[in-house]
Amino acid sequence: MITLHHLNNSRSQRILWLLEELGLEYEVKRYQRDAKTMLAPPELRQVHPLGKSPVITDGELTVAESGAIIEYLVDTYGAGKLGVGDRLRYRYWLHFAEGTAMPPLLMSLVFKTIEAAPAPFFVKPIIRSIGKKVRTAFINPNLKNNFDYVERELGKSAWFAGDDFTAADVQMSFPMEAAGSRGTSLLGPRSRAWLDAIHARPAYQQALARGGAYSIR
Repeated sequence: MITLHHLNNSRSQRILWLLEELGLEYEVKRYQRDAKTMLAPPELRQVHPLGKSPVITDGELTVAESGAIIEYLVDTYGAGKLGVGDRLRYRYWLHFAEGTAMPPLLMSLVFKTIEAAPAPFFVKPIIRSIGKKVRTAFINPNLKNNFDYVERELGKSAWFAGDDFTAADVQMSFPMEAAGSRGTSLLGPRSRAWLDAIHARPAYQQALARGGAYSIR
């Protein structure tokens, strides 16, 4: 039996969604973030040494990292489902999601958190000035470049790997939802339409019902 070790408001939500898309039987073991630090609880280290989510166990096997989990589930249980489409594009978007799209989104969150954190009054202006410069000169241009590219690519087909929905769309859901949660300026009309399309899928709705409340900062 597959067990998803599910951390609230995390990348494990898309694994939950994939399990529903594949129609697999699975169990969910829930973990809650620390309300102050937003970090995963130490209990996850008993599953995987890094103590992060997503991670699944399947019998004696433990698989971590979203991309590796997605490939494992599709290859092992997909029976030809969700791994179709243009194979090169499929693999490209599986890697683009975490390798290119997420780093500047994460950096943006980190710098905004630092700028908002308590600090002595005489230091605060310096922190804000440095943060603004980094976001203006590096983070924001990279975000715009990435999601302008995504918008153009979605003009080629309805889904990331072609005309059919695949697991590449599942993998891309987290950065796309993260971008959407930071303001609509990052996402063009095709990207917003793509988000509407995945949110309307029955398996996506079933995953929300199974996983509980889900939001991305």
